[in-house]
Amino acid sequence: MKLLKEPLFHFLLLGAAIFGGHRLVAAGRATAPDEIVVTQGRIDALTAAFTRTWQRPPTTSERDGLIRDYIREEVYAREAIALGLDKDDVVIRRRLRQKLEFVSEDVLAPPEPTDDQLRAHLTSHPDAFRVEARFTFRHIFLNGEHRGEELARDVARLLVQLAQPGTDPDTLGDPFLLDRRFDVIPAGLVAEQFGKQFAATLAELPTGQWVGPVASAYGTHLVFVPQRTGGRVLALEDVGEAVRREWVNAQRAESSERFYQGLLKSYSVTIEGVQLARATRQP
Repeated sequence: MKLLKEPLFHFLLLGAAIFGGHRLVAAGRATAPDEIVVTQGRIDALTAAFTRTWQRPPTTSERDGLIRDYIREEVYAREAIALGLDKDDVVIRRRLRQKLEFVSEDVLAPPEPTDDQLRAHLTSHPDAFRVEARFTFRHIFLNGEHRGEELARDVARLLVQLAQPGTDPDTLGDPFLLDRRFDVIPAGLVAEQFGKQFAATLAELPTGQWVGPVASAYGTHLVFVPQRTGGRVLALEDVGEAVRREWVNAQRAESSERFYQGLLKSYSVTIEGVQLARATRQP
């Protein structure tokens, strides 16, 4: 039973199936190269595809047309392969790669994860399931280019003025392109608009008072933060399905890579004139 769970055992089974199928097809073509057999299974598949597309079964004449079209396709496909027209065709090569990847994913589909595995994945990838910190703040912009050497003095003077009751902050400072007030704005959006340094500083400022100077991508600000909520990693109970989806995708990608590396060992690869950089595995 332990052997049946080993990925390498699955690789060997898949490889044997592909190799055996290739030998059977090759043998069949060697003994009867001009024979085309339209099986009942193939007719059923053509009928089912027609029904899915048109939401009704085909008529007798339509079914016969499907069969004739399949025979025409098979004749052309065999003749094209015999002439080597499938070689160096990007579309065909990509389609074959895609089909083999689908086969390998079906064979190597990961089992349902346990809660412990999902918690471990959540712990090791916290940023993917984190709720951003959010800030509510207002600011006064001071244009350093215009104020020059007076900037530090103006900062001190305005802080004193803002501490006095009845001062309207909206009447102070220099013109600014963005708003003066922001309510419950995500930290990422603050970083996009004002710069990462400004967003990081907001997370450390005392609340309930005007402070400054605070540097941004635009210049200098006086800032008032009445409230903020810190970022946190969501609990598994809150994002269980999202964690499961990410876990399955990660397991599928890892299995696909192991399958490819197993196939690659059967080939000797020479790259002329180029030295590939060492690949790095993504966490």
